[in-house]
Amino acid sequence: MNPFFEELDFCKTPMGELVLRQRRLMTLKGQLVHEVRLNDQYLMSSLFYEAEAALAEAGLENLEGSGWDVIVGGLGLGYTAAAALEFEQIRHLLIIEALAPVIDWHRRSLVPNGQVLCNDPRCIFVHGDFFQLCQTAGFDPENAGKRFDAILLDIDHTPENWLDAGHGRFYTKAGLWQLRKHLKPGGVFALWSNDAPKQAFVRTLSGVFDQVEGRIVSFDNPLQQTVSENGIYIARRGHR
Repeated sequence: MNPFFEELDFCKTPMGELVLRQRRLMTLKGQLVHEVRLNDQYLMSSLFYEAEAALAEAGLENLEGSGWDVIVGGLGLGYTAAAALEFEQIRHLLIIEALAPVIDWHRRSLVPNGQVLCNDPRCIFVHGDFFQLCQTAGFDPENAGKRFDAILLDIDHTPENWLDAGHGRFYTKAGLWQLRKHLKPGGVFALWSNDAPKQAFVRTLSGVFDQVEGRIVSFDNPLQQTVSENGIYIARRGHR
């Protein structure tokens, strides 16, 4: 076995072939990096997680009170969920993940945040399709009508570039109105994007939510020796 590269898991899912691998980057002093691929698409790397953590910070930083109920849509390598759990005000964190093997990676501690999430009693894994659940009665399997203080979403590449064509309706005004119904008054929807925020989608959000902004998250890219950028959209429901 090549000590610099190891495939930790391979499985066929309804969305295609899913691969978890780790490799040592000798150009970065042997740093161990976890990577996820779906079919021929590169999904995520533990080398770049700043924007995933910033998604939680941006979505939760201005929430009021305590006893928050929060959703993370898309588990990935767990960086958004781990950053959310740093907020002591969270009562329950529901993580909605469509691919069962991804949940299993965390339970088997194959990925960096597995123990962090599995050892926190506030954290609840839900195997399900975020977009389908959004169109139905709710996300919580034990309380279908439950509403949430914040919903943090990181599944598709951008609002225009989806992992599955069936996700497209969600990013329309009609789809976002459905999402809004799952938020408490004053609740926040925050969305990660691989690209910097685009004004067209800011306008779409503004037709549904009361306050909307886009942020650029910059981070070092040691592989390219440059600075990369992702985007975050933040949309707040009014108190009525």
